[in-house]
Amino acid sequence: MKTDKIYLVGFMAAGKTTLARALAERLAWRAEDIDELIEARERHTVAEIFARQGEPYFRTVEREVLHLLFPLRHVVVATGGGTFADPDNRGAINLDGTSVWVDAPFEAILSRLPTDGRRPLAADRAQLERLYQARRMAYQQAHLRVDASTASIGELVDRILEQVEG
Repeated sequence: MKTDKIYLVGFMAAGKTTLARALAERLAWRAEDIDELIEARERHTVAEIFARQGEPYFRTVEREVLHLLFPLRHVVVATGGGTFADPDNRGAINLDGTSVWVDAPFEAILSRLPTDGRRPLAADRAQLERLYQARRMAYQQAHLRVDASTASIGELVDRILEQVEG
């Protein structure tokens, strides 16, 4: 499966941004992070956008930013946790490049989440776990999956490259 673009999908705090940078460096490609692009465009953090304009507004901006990335090639894109959960985004991503689900167990996600409010959807643990389970159904529609439960970033890069360059 040769590709000129890789989208990393998965739940918040799964390690997509860190992995995107490492993978892009190995491939000599560029890395883009949808949440970072949204924050730069809106001049507010994701948490501030959620608080001020709400999730529907955020999802609209997210979709617009995603569409700006479509013309780019030789790029690794770290998506937001909810980007791939949207059926339209998921379909577009799967047509535009190779999607890789960075699958991290819920307990690992919990241990990585900051408790300072930067992750608005993580405020309620029970609600977060329901969201995690619901989104897994969407993530399963990615082209590839890597188990991020115990692997290092370097190992994950190797595994993705094995599958992509196979």
